[in-house]
Amino acid sequence: MYRAALLVALVASPAFAENWPSWRGPDRTGVSHEKNLPVQWSEKQNVVWKIAMPGKGGATPIVWDDRIFIVSGVGNTAEQVLLCLGTDGKERWKKKIASGGRNNIRGDEANEASATPSTDGKHVYVFVGSGFLACFDFEGNEKWNVDIQKKYGKFGIQHGIHISPVLFEDRLYLSLLHANAQLVIAFDKATGDEVWKVQRKSDAKGESLEAYASPYLWNDGKENLLIVLGSDYATAHRLKDGSEAWRLGDLNPKKNYSTALRIIASPAGSSDVLVVPTARGGLTVAVKPGASGEIAHTEHEFWRKGKGAPDVPSPLVHEGIAYLCRENGILQAWGAKSGKELYQHRFHDDRYRASPVYGDGKIYIGSRNGTFVVVKAGPKFELLGTSNLEDTFTASPAISGGVMYLRGFNSLYAIREDAK
Repeated sequence: MYRAALLVALVASPAFAENWPSWRGPDRTGVSHEKNLPVQWSEKQNVVWKIAMPGKGGATPIVWDDRIFIVSGVGNTAEQVLLCLGTDGKERWKKKIASGGRNNIRGDEANEASATPSTDGKHVYVFVGSGFLACFDFEGNEKWNVDIQKKYGKFGIQHGIHISPVLFEDRLYLSLLHANAQLVIAFDKATGDEVWKVQRKSDAKGESLEAYASPYLWNDGKENLLIVLGSDYATAHRLKDGSEAWRLGDLNPKKNYSTALRIIASPAGSSDVLVVPTARGGLTVAVKPGASGEIAHTEHEFWRKGKGAPDVPSPLVHEGIAYLCRENGILQAWGAKSGKELYQHRFHDDRYRASPVYGDGKIYIGSRNGTFVVVKAGPKFELLGTSNLEDTFTASPAISGGVMYLRGFNSLYAIREDAK
Protein backbone atom coordinates (compact mmCIF):
# COMPACT_ATOMS: atom_id res chain seq x y z
CA MET A 1 0.00 0.00 0.00
CA TYR A 2 2.79 2.43 0.97
CA ARG A 3 4.78 1.77 -2.21
CA ALA A 4 1.73 2.04 -4.47
CA ALA A 5 0.62 5.30 -2.89
CA LEU A 6 4.11 6.76 -3.15
CA LEU A 7 4.41 5.90 -6.83
CA VAL A 8 1.01 7.38 -7.63
CA ALA A 9 1.96 10.59 -5.82
CA LEU A 10 5.27 10.97 -7.64
CA VAL A 11 4.33 10.07 -11.20
CA ALA A 12 3.98 13.16 -13.33
CA SER A 13 1.42 13.94 -16.03
CA PRO A 14 0.71 14.34 -18.87
CA ALA A 15 3.29 11.93 -20.30
CA PHE A 16 3.27 9.77 -17.14
CA ALA A 17 6.99 10.28 -16.79
CA GLU A 18 8.33 9.40 -13.38
CA ASN A 19 9.66 12.29 -11.33
CA TRP A 20 13.05 12.15 -9.63
CA PRO A 21 12.32 14.35 -6.59
CA SER A 22 15.27 13.53 -4.32
CA TRP A 23 18.84 12.25 -4.25
CA ARG A 24 17.97 8.59 -4.83
CA GLY A 25 14.79 8.96 -6.81
CA PRO A 26 11.04 8.49 -6.36
CA ASP A 27 11.19 5.99 -3.48
CA ARG A 28 14.66 7.01 -2.23
CA THR A 29 16.27 3.72 -3.22
CA GLY A 30 18.11 4.63 -6.43
CA VAL A 31 15.54 2.69 -8.48
CA SER A 32 13.83 4.06 -11.58
CA HIS A 33 10.73 2.39 -13.02
CA GLU A 34 11.17 3.83 -16.51
CA LYS A 35 11.93 1.88 -19.69
CA ASN A 36 13.95 2.34 -22.90
CA LEU A 37 16.92 3.86 -21.10
CA PRO A 38 20.27 4.30 -22.89
CA VAL A 39 23.15 1.82 -22.80
CA GLN A 40 25.84 3.93 -24.41
CA TRP A 41 26.57 7.60 -25.06
CA SER A 42 29.35 10.06 -25.78
CA GLU A 43 29.80 13.79 -26.39
CA LYS A 44 28.28 13.21 -29.84
CA GLN A 45 25.96 10.28 -29.27
CA ASN A 46 22.58 10.22 -27.47
CA VAL A 47 23.01 13.73 -26.02
CA VAL A 48 19.69 15.63 -26.10
CA TRP A 49 21.38 18.76 -24.81
CA LYS A 50 24.30 19.97 -22.69
CA ILE A 51 24.34 23.17 -20.64
CA ALA A 52 27.20 24.83 -18.78
CA MET A 53 26.98 25.05 -14.99
CA PRO A 54 27.93 28.24 -13.09
CA GLY A 55 30.41 26.24 -11.00
CA LYS A 56 31.12 22.76 -9.74
CA GLY A 57 28.95 20.67 -7.46
CA GLY A 58 28.26 17.11 -6.43
CA ALA A 59 24.52 17.51 -5.83
CA THR A 60 22.33 15.26 -7.99
CA PRO A 61 19.76 17.07 -10.18
CA ILE A 62 16.13 16.55 -9.19
CA VAL A 63 13.25 16.60 -11.66
CA TRP A 64 9.56 17.40 -11.31
CA ASP A 65 7.42 17.50 -14.47
CA ASP A 66 9.22 19.91 -16.82
CA ARG A 67 11.52 21.45 -14.20
CA ILE A 68 15.05 20.48 -13.18
CA PHE A 69 16.55 21.85 -9.97
CA ILE A 70 20.29 21.91 -9.29
CA VAL A 71 22.42 23.21 -6.42
CA SER A 72 25.73 24.62 -7.63
CA GLY A 73 28.79 26.57 -6.67
CA VAL A 74 29.61 29.74 -8.57
CA GLY A 75 33.00 29.88 -10.27
CA ASN A 76 35.83 30.01 -7.74
CA THR A 77 33.71 31.80 -5.16
CA ALA A 78 32.20 30.43 -1.94
CA GLU A 79 28.65 31.14 -3.12
CA GLN A 80 25.96 28.49 -3.53
CA VAL A 81 22.95 28.90 -5.84
CA LEU A 82 19.80 27.05 -6.82
CA LEU A 83 19.13 26.75 -10.54
CA CYS A 84 15.85 25.93 -12.22
CA LEU A 85 16.07 24.62 -15.79
CA GLY A 86 13.39 23.38 -18.12
CA THR A 87 13.66 19.83 -19.41
CA ASP A 88 14.40 21.57 -22.71
CA GLY A 89 17.77 22.61 -21.27
CA LYS A 90 16.94 26.32 -20.93
CA GLU A 91 17.59 28.18 -17.69
CA ARG A 92 14.45 29.60 -16.05
CA TRP A 93 15.98 31.21 -12.98
CA LYS A 94 18.94 31.20 -10.62
CA LYS A 95 18.77 32.22 -6.96
CA LYS A 96 21.45 32.65 -4.32
CA ILE A 97 21.14 30.29 -1.36
CA ALA A 98 24.10 31.38 0.73
CA SER A 99 27.73 32.43 0.81
CA GLY A 100 30.57 31.03 2.85
CA GLY A 101 32.44 27.82 3.32
CA ARG A 102 34.98 26.33 0.94
CA ASN A 103 34.96 26.05 -2.82
CA ASN A 104 37.54 23.26 -2.69
CA ILE A 105 37.26 20.53 -0.08
CA ARG A 106 39.93 17.86 0.25
CA GLY A 107 41.69 19.11 -2.84
CA ASP A 108 39.47 18.56 -5.87
CA GLU A 109 36.90 16.32 -4.21
CA ALA A 110 33.99 18.63 -3.48
CA ASN A 111 32.64 22.02 -2.44
CA GLU A 112 29.68 23.21 -0.39
CA ALA A 113 27.21 22.35 -3.20
CA SER A 114 27.20 18.61 -2.54
CA ALA A 115 23.86 17.95 -0.81
CA THR A 116 20.97 17.11 -3.14
CA PRO A 117 17.71 19.12 -2.83
CA SER A 118 14.22 17.62 -2.60
CA THR A 119 10.83 18.72 -3.89
CA ASP A 120 7.19 17.98 -3.17
CA GLY A 121 6.03 19.44 -6.48
CA LYS A 122 5.36 22.87 -5.01
CA HIS A 123 8.53 23.83 -3.20
CA VAL A 124 12.23 22.97 -3.34
CA TYR A 125 14.16 22.31 -0.14
CA VAL A 126 17.93 22.81 -0.19
CA PHE A 127 20.82 22.40 2.23
CA VAL A 128 24.35 23.59 1.54
CA GLY A 129 27.65 22.94 3.27
CA SER A 130 27.97 26.51 4.49
CA GLY A 131 25.16 25.53 6.85
CA PHE A 132 21.97 27.01 5.41
CA LEU A 133 18.71 25.09 5.04
CA ALA A 134 16.24 26.89 2.78
CA CYS A 135 12.94 26.60 0.92
CA PHE A 136 12.05 28.12 -2.47
CA ASP A 137 8.84 27.96 -4.46
CA PHE A 138 8.83 26.91 -8.11
CA GLU A 139 9.13 30.54 -9.23
CA GLY A 140 12.35 31.03 -7.28
CA ASN A 141 10.94 32.97 -4.32
CA GLU A 142 12.67 32.18 -1.04
CA LYS A 143 10.08 31.19 1.60
CA TRP A 144 12.44 30.62 4.54
CA ASN A 145 16.14 30.16 5.32
CA VAL A 146 17.66 28.74 8.53
CA ASP A 147 21.30 29.20 9.57
CA ILE A 148 21.95 25.73 10.98
CA GLN A 149 25.37 26.56 12.43
CA LYS A 150 23.99 29.59 14.23
CA LYS A 151 21.13 27.56 15.68
CA TYR A 152 22.84 24.23 16.41
CA GLY A 153 26.55 25.03 16.68
CA LYS A 154 29.54 25.35 14.41
CA PHE A 155 30.33 22.28 12.32
CA GLY A 156 33.26 20.30 13.69
CA ILE A 157 34.09 18.13 10.69
CA GLN A 158 37.18 18.03 8.49
CA HIS A 159 35.64 17.82 5.06
CA GLY A 160 32.37 19.66 5.48
CA ILE A 161 28.72 18.73 5.95
CA HIS A 162 27.23 17.22 2.78
CA ILE A 163 24.05 15.68 4.17
CA SER A 164 20.99 15.49 1.90
CA PRO A 165 17.95 16.02 4.18
CA VAL A 166 15.00 13.65 3.87
CA LEU A 167 11.67 15.18 2.81
CA PHE A 168 8.62 13.17 3.82
CA GLU A 169 5.04 14.40 4.15
CA ASP A 170 5.13 17.69 6.10
CA ARG A 171 8.66 17.45 7.50
CA LEU A 172 12.35 17.66 6.62
CA TYR A 173 14.74 15.41 8.52
CA LEU A 174 18.42 16.25 9.01
CA SER A 175 21.25 14.51 10.88
CA LEU A 176 24.27 16.41 12.22
CA LEU A 177 26.98 14.02 13.39
CA HIS A 178 30.31 15.72 14.03
CA ALA A 179 32.74 16.65 16.78
CA ASN A 180 30.54 19.46 18.12
CA ALA A 181 27.10 17.85 17.88
CA GLN A 182 25.31 14.51 17.63
CA LEU A 183 21.80 15.53 16.61
CA VAL A 184 18.83 14.31 14.60
CA ILE A 185 16.32 17.07 13.83
CA ALA A 186 12.88 17.34 12.24
CA PHE A 187 11.73 20.62 10.68
CA ASP A 188 8.31 21.83 9.58
CA LYS A 189 8.66 22.09 5.81
CA ALA A 190 6.22 25.02 5.63
CA THR A 191 8.11 27.28 8.04
CA GLY A 192 11.56 25.81 8.73
CA ASP A 193 10.69 25.67 12.44
CA GLU A 194 12.06 22.84 14.56
CA VAL A 195 9.47 20.12 15.28
CA TRP A 196 11.74 17.93 17.40
CA LYS A 197 15.41 17.45 18.17
CA VAL A 198 17.07 14.42 19.74
CA GLN A 199 20.56 13.90 21.08
CA ARG A 200 22.06 10.78 19.52
CA LYS A 201 24.44 9.00 21.88
CA SER A 202 27.86 7.96 20.63
CA ASP A 203 31.16 6.92 22.18
CA ALA A 204 33.05 7.27 18.89
CA LYS A 205 36.50 8.79 19.00
CA GLY A 206 38.61 10.93 16.70
CA GLU A 207 37.60 11.16 13.06
CA SER A 208 35.16 8.29 13.56
CA LEU A 209 32.89 10.79 15.28
CA GLU A 210 32.49 12.63 11.97
CA ALA A 211 29.81 11.30 9.59
CA TYR A 212 28.99 12.22 5.99
CA ALA A 213 26.17 9.72 5.37
CA SER A 214 22.71 11.09 4.59
CA PRO A 215 19.74 9.74 6.56
CA TYR A 216 17.55 7.19 4.83
CA LEU A 217 13.79 6.72 5.15
CA TRP A 218 13.17 2.98 5.41
CA ASN A 219 9.70 1.47 5.26
CA ASP A 220 10.11 -2.06 6.63
CA GLY A 221 6.63 -3.11 5.56
CA LYS A 222 5.07 -1.92 8.82
CA GLU A 223 6.29 1.60 9.54
CA ASN A 224 8.53 4.39 8.30
CA LEU A 225 11.80 4.79 10.16
CA LEU A 226 14.52 7.37 9.74
CA ILE A 227 17.83 5.50 9.57
CA VAL A 228 20.84 7.54 10.67
CA LEU A 229 24.32 6.12 10.08
CA GLY A 230 27.61 7.37 11.49
CA SER A 231 29.74 7.81 14.60
CA ASP A 232 30.09 4.00 14.95
CA TYR A 233 26.33 3.28 14.97
CA ALA A 234 23.22 2.99 12.84
CA THR A 235 20.04 4.09 14.59
CA ALA A 236 16.37 3.90 13.60
CA HIS A 237 14.25 6.88 14.68
CA ARG A 238 10.48 7.09 14.91
CA LEU A 239 9.15 9.95 12.80
CA LYS A 240 6.70 11.12 15.46
CA ASP A 241 9.27 12.22 18.04
CA GLY A 242 12.73 11.03 16.97
CA SER A 243 12.96 8.33 19.63
CA GLU A 244 15.10 5.31 18.83
CA ALA A 245 13.36 2.13 17.68
CA TRP A 246 16.63 0.23 17.45
CA ARG A 247 20.40 0.71 17.52
CA LEU A 248 22.99 -1.26 15.58
CA GLY A 249 26.43 -1.17 17.19
CA ASP A 250 29.80 -2.87 16.87
CA LEU A 251 30.30 -1.28 13.46
CA ASN A 252 33.77 -0.22 14.60
CA PRO A 253 34.83 -3.21 16.73
CA LYS A 254 36.59 -2.21 19.93
CA LYS A 255 39.31 -4.88 19.66
CA ASN A 256 40.60 -3.30 16.44
CA TYR A 257 39.13 0.17 16.90
CA SER A 258 39.82 2.72 14.18
CA THR A 259 39.72 6.42 15.01
CA ALA A 260 39.51 7.13 11.26
CA LEU A 261 36.30 5.27 10.35
CA ARG A 262 34.33 8.30 9.13
CA ILE A 263 31.29 6.90 7.32
CA ILE A 264 30.25 8.45 4.00
CA ALA A 265 28.03 5.88 2.28
CA SER A 266 24.37 5.85 3.29
CA PRO A 267 22.18 2.83 4.10
CA ALA A 268 19.85 1.41 1.45
CA GLY A 269 17.25 -1.29 1.31
CA SER A 270 13.89 -2.68 0.33
CA SER A 271 10.93 -3.46 2.56
CA ASP A 272 12.42 -6.80 3.63
CA VAL A 273 16.09 -5.91 4.23
CA LEU A 274 18.25 -2.91 5.12
CA VAL A 275 21.91 -2.89 4.06
CA VAL A 276 24.16 -0.84 6.33
CA PRO A 277 27.72 -0.14 5.11
CA THR A 278 30.59 1.36 7.04
CA ALA A 279 33.73 2.58 5.22
CA ARG A 280 37.25 1.86 3.97
CA GLY A 281 36.42 -1.71 2.93
CA GLY A 282 35.16 -2.57 6.41
CA LEU A 283 31.95 -4.03 7.84
CA THR A 284 28.59 -4.27 6.14
CA VAL A 285 25.49 -5.50 8.02
CA ALA A 286 22.03 -6.53 6.79
CA VAL A 287 19.15 -5.77 9.19
CA LYS A 288 15.78 -7.54 9.32
CA PRO A 289 12.45 -5.71 9.49
CA GLY A 290 10.80 -5.45 12.89
CA ALA A 291 14.01 -4.96 14.85
CA SER A 292 13.99 -3.33 18.29
CA GLY A 293 16.46 -2.42 20.99
CA GLU A 294 20.19 -3.17 20.75
CA ILE A 295 20.42 -5.43 17.71
CA ALA A 296 24.12 -6.08 17.03
CA HIS A 297 24.87 -9.82 16.77
CA THR A 298 21.23 -10.75 17.42
CA GLU A 299 18.49 -12.48 15.46
CA HIS A 300 17.66 -9.04 13.98
CA GLU A 301 20.68 -9.29 11.67
CA PHE A 302 20.54 -11.30 8.45
CA TRP A 303 24.34 -11.22 8.22
CA ARG A 304 27.44 -9.13 8.78
CA LYS A 305 30.52 -9.16 6.59
CA GLY A 306 33.86 -8.12 7.99
CA LYS A 307 35.09 -6.53 4.79
CA GLY A 308 33.93 -5.10 1.47
CA ALA A 309 32.08 -1.93 2.47
CA PRO A 310 32.24 0.88 -0.10
CA ASP A 311 33.95 4.04 1.08
CA VAL A 312 31.75 6.60 -0.69
CA PRO A 313 29.07 5.15 -3.05
CA SER A 314 25.93 3.97 -1.26
CA PRO A 315 24.58 0.44 -1.85
CA LEU A 316 21.77 -0.33 -4.27
CA VAL A 317 19.25 -3.03 -3.34
CA HIS A 318 16.95 -4.40 -6.03
CA GLU A 319 15.05 -7.69 -6.40
CA GLY A 320 16.98 -9.48 -3.69
CA ILE A 321 20.46 -8.37 -4.74
CA ALA A 322 22.67 -5.79 -3.02
CA TYR A 323 25.07 -4.00 -5.39
CA LEU A 324 28.03 -2.27 -3.75
CA CYS A 325 30.51 -0.28 -5.80
CA ARG A 326 33.81 0.22 -4.04
CA GLU A 327 35.63 3.54 -4.34
CA ASN A 328 38.26 1.88 -6.58
CA GLY A 329 35.77 0.52 -9.12
CA ILE A 330 35.12 -2.96 -7.75
CA LEU A 331 31.45 -3.89 -8.17
CA GLN A 332 30.21 -6.51 -5.73
CA ALA A 333 26.84 -8.26 -5.98
CA TRP A 334 25.61 -10.03 -2.84
CA GLY A 335 22.42 -11.82 -1.94
CA ALA A 336 20.63 -9.09 0.04
CA LYS A 337 19.33 -11.52 2.67
CA SER A 338 21.94 -14.27 2.43
CA GLY A 339 25.07 -12.16 2.11
CA LYS A 340 26.36 -14.68 -0.43
CA GLU A 341 28.71 -13.15 -2.98
CA LEU A 342 27.25 -13.57 -6.47
CA TYR A 343 30.13 -11.92 -8.27
CA GLN A 344 32.87 -9.33 -8.04
CA HIS A 345 34.19 -7.36 -10.99
CA ARG A 346 36.84 -4.65 -11.25
CA PHE A 347 36.28 -1.78 -13.68
CA HIS A 348 38.98 0.66 -14.79
CA ASP A 349 41.09 2.34 -12.13
CA ASP A 350 39.57 5.65 -11.00
CA ARG A 351 37.84 7.28 -8.04
CA TYR A 352 34.18 6.30 -7.75
CA ARG A 353 32.04 8.77 -5.79
CA ALA A 354 28.52 8.59 -7.26
CA SER A 355 26.04 5.97 -6.05
CA PRO A 356 24.78 3.39 -8.57
CA VAL A 357 21.21 3.58 -9.84
CA TYR A 358 18.89 1.01 -11.43
CA GLY A 359 16.63 1.45 -14.42
CA ASP A 360 15.20 -0.69 -17.23
CA GLY A 361 17.00 -3.86 -16.10
CA LYS A 362 20.34 -2.07 -15.93
CA ILE A 363 22.74 -0.82 -13.26
CA TYR A 364 24.38 2.54 -14.02
CA ILE A 365 27.75 3.34 -12.41
CA GLY A 366 29.87 6.44 -13.05
CA SER A 367 33.42 7.43 -12.12
CA ARG A 368 34.97 10.83 -11.57
CA ASN A 369 36.76 10.95 -14.91
CA GLY A 370 33.50 10.66 -16.88
CA THR A 371 33.55 6.95 -17.60
CA PHE A 372 30.18 5.26 -17.13
CA VAL A 373 29.50 1.54 -17.19
CA VAL A 374 26.13 -0.11 -17.69
CA VAL A 375 25.73 -3.60 -16.22
CA LYS A 376 22.82 -5.99 -16.62
CA ALA A 377 20.93 -6.35 -13.35
CA GLY A 378 20.94 -9.89 -11.98
CA PRO A 379 23.08 -12.54 -10.28
CA LYS A 380 25.63 -12.84 -13.11
CA PHE A 381 27.92 -10.08 -14.29
CA GLU A 382 27.27 -8.85 -17.82
CA LEU A 383 28.70 -5.59 -19.14
CA LEU A 384 26.26 -3.92 -21.52
CA GLY A 385 28.11 -0.73 -22.39
CA THR A 386 30.88 1.71 -21.53
CA SER A 387 30.70 5.46 -22.22
CA ASN A 388 32.76 8.55 -21.58
CA LEU A 389 32.01 12.25 -21.22
CA GLU A 390 34.57 15.05 -21.02
CA ASP A 391 33.88 16.22 -17.49
CA THR A 392 34.32 15.36 -13.80
CA PHE A 393 31.41 13.57 -12.10
CA THR A 394 30.64 12.97 -8.42
CA ALA A 395 26.84 13.41 -8.55
CA SER A 396 24.64 10.35 -8.94
CA PRO A 397 22.49 10.03 -12.09
CA ALA A 398 18.86 11.17 -12.14
CA ILE A 399 16.26 9.59 -14.44
CA SER A 400 12.95 11.09 -15.58
CA GLY A 401 10.89 11.02 -18.77
CA GLY A 402 13.19 8.50 -20.44
CA VAL A 403 16.13 10.89 -19.97
CA MET A 404 19.20 10.40 -17.80
CA TYR A 405 20.59 13.60 -16.31
CA LEU A 406 24.31 13.58 -15.53
CA ARG A 407 25.72 16.50 -13.57
CA GLY A 408 29.41 17.14 -14.20
CA PHE A 409 31.52 19.84 -12.59
CA ASN A 410 31.32 21.85 -15.82
CA SER A 411 28.05 20.84 -17.49
CA LEU A 412 24.70 19.14 -17.08
CA TYR A 413 24.00 16.48 -19.73
CA ALA A 414 20.60 15.15 -20.82
CA ILE A 415 21.09 11.64 -22.24
CA ARG A 416 18.38 9.71 -24.09
CA GLU A 417 18.36 6.62 -26.27
CA ASP A 418 18.23 7.53 -29.97
CA ALA A 419 18.68 11.24 -29.29
CA LYS A 420 19.59 13.18 -32.43
